[in-house]
Amino acid sequence: MSDVLPVMRVLGALLALFAVSMGVPLAASLWAREGLWQHYATAIAVTSMASALLWGGLRAHKRELLPRHGVMLVSVVWGILPLFAALPLLLVMHAIGRPLSFTHAYFESVSGLTTTGATVLAELDRLPLSVNMWRTFMQWIGGMGILILAVAVLPLLGVGGSQLFKAEAAGPVKDTKLTPRMTETAKGLWGVYVVFSLVCALAFWLGGMTPPDAIMHMFATVSLGGLSPHDASFAYFESPLLETIALVFMLCASCNFALYFIALRKGNWRGFWRDPEMRATITALLGGGLLVALLLWAKGVYDPLQALRHGMFNVVSVATTTGFATTDYLGWPVFAPVFMLLLSGVATSAGSTGGGIKMVRMLILLKQARREMTRIVHPRAVQPVRLGDRVVDNRMIFSVLAFMLVYGATVITLSMVLLLTDLDMVTAFSAVLASVHCMGPGLGMLGPASNFAVLTDFQLWVCTLAMLLGRLEILSFMALLTPAFWRR
Repeated sequence: MSDVLPVMRVLGALLALFAVSMGVPLAASLWAREGLWQHYATAIAVTSMASALLWGGLRAHKRELLPRHGVMLVSVVWGILPLFAALPLLLVMHAIGRPLSFTHAYFESVSGLTTTGATVLAELDRLPLSVNMWRTFMQWIGGMGILILAVAVLPLLGVGGSQLFKAEAAGPVKDTKLTPRMTETAKGLWGVYVVFSLVCALAFWLGGMTPPDAIMHMFATVSLGGLSPHDASFAYFESPLLETIALVFMLCASCNFALYFIALRKGNWRGFWRDPEMRATITALLGGGLLVALLLWAKGVYDPLQALRHGMFNVVSVATTTGFATTDYLGWPVFAPVFMLLLSGVATSAGSTGGGIKMVRMLILLKQARREMTRIVHPRAVQPVRLGDRVVDNRMIFSVLAFMLVYGATVITLSMVLLLTDLDMVTAFSAVLASVHCMGPGLGMLGPASNFAVLTDFQLWVCTLAMLLGRLEILSFMALLTPAFWRR
């Protein structure tokens, strides 16, 4: 218990920050004159009260966080924050005569905050602007991570910022310092994120979107979340120009934001283009898009130009774990949607807003496999694993191997649980994979023309767990379940 109380105190401060973020849908409601602002005010009041109780009531437990506290806090935040994020949805949807169950509201909140982009809501175009604004804004604050935001703007917490940063950062290379102080690093990353966001929103507006649509689709694009305020997703606009803009920003957001931070700080972009993970990510995305485009043309699904347009956009969208769609790609040759789903596991970089295994882990695995094959032929050969000019430490290789083992076990176990509920094999497997990758649409009953409302409450809770595990990168949560973690 002595370890939990300091963590809950920090959670109180984070809830205060989260309460402030609820001002966005409140402002949207006032601007649109919906008459729903009081429900957002109620949610803000409840969240603020919980924040005050935790922060003030546990003030005697202020201490520097240790690494174990960082792991605990990340798991607690991503489990509890959606409870408060669901409050506006529950209150407003009830007020407009479309009440949500707690399961559906929590699922929608987890989907937004983890940037998964899966939804259980229908008739999105008829929802109040403030509801769609909140759904999409949750992706934006979850994209870079609310804990990293806390490290950037709440140094008064008096806690170990480095522990929060390391626990929240994605990928196996968490210990790389961009600046001497973690607070400065977090501010820099969020600065890049905000600049990207402003440029993206401006580009969407100049490309023909209304200001609200431009803002909401910016939230969904730079976060690689994919929740849209329209049932037709990106097909609503039928605009090659807007699709191209979204394509560019999805590609940019799939790369490590630390590279942009370093390049802008030093005024030198040579290191950016030399990064092996960035090159592999862009190559996989553009190469995969071209491959599917050629397939669609060869199979006579589209003419060459349309095949390039739809193939490239939808592959990049799914592979970057965004989940926008311009067509129901389940009608394509079966290779294409399966290939896109599998690509979503590897085609984003560590330090990006995307989900999945991350490209850096795949590169390490491939290089380790190559080293082992060389050892079969030359047992005495010394061949270190390298990423660019850096030698990868064996501890990192073991960490990646452990992650992949737990990742595979998680996907298989949760898929088998869904199969026990009599869900068909394609839908069950794709639902888990899309949730763990934080990607959104799946296959079978969960394609881009449908949504997760077709699942039962139990099936939705399985997918909710999968989304949380994917966002936590599995090992952080699994560590909490080991006796060694709680042993002093």
